[in-house]
Amino acid sequence: MEETEKESIKSASQEISKQFKTLINSQDLDSLKQLQNLILFISSERSHVPLFSSSKMILHLSTKEIILGRLQDSNAVLSHFNEYSEHCFAEVSTDFSRNTRLLKSMKSDLDYIFQKLRSMKAKITSTYPDALPDNTTIQALDQRPDLEMPQ
Repeated sequence: MEETEKESIKSASQEISKQFKTLINSQDLDSLKQLQNLILFISSERSHVPLFSSSKMILHLSTKEIILGRLQDSNAVLSHFNEYSEHCFAEVSTDFSRNTRLLKSMKSDLDYIFQKLRSMKAKITSTYPDALPDNTTIQALDQRPDLEMPQ
């Protein structure tokens, strides 16, 4: 009876290892086989109190192998995604830095332009006080709707 159980365990583990051969590396499979043999040894040493029945042990080990396969598959997917993200970031980071420098230079140019406009306006106002309308006249002349105020 014990020999048939060992044969059924061996055939079941071989079948499972064939199914998950692409997902599980040989070291992980060997460690699972060692665990299986250890459990068999302990249960045979304590024959009057078996730890697991052979069918439960096969089910338990096959479940562990399935979980291990899924975890390795998930790990491979995440590794691929990380590599892809790293590649995309490397491509885009140069564009971001270039565009950031461009925006900073445009801002400094606009600041310079508005500073010059304010100084020109101050000179014109000091030389010709009636040349530019004051704030109250500007508000009266400007009939455009204020887009920032809710209506």
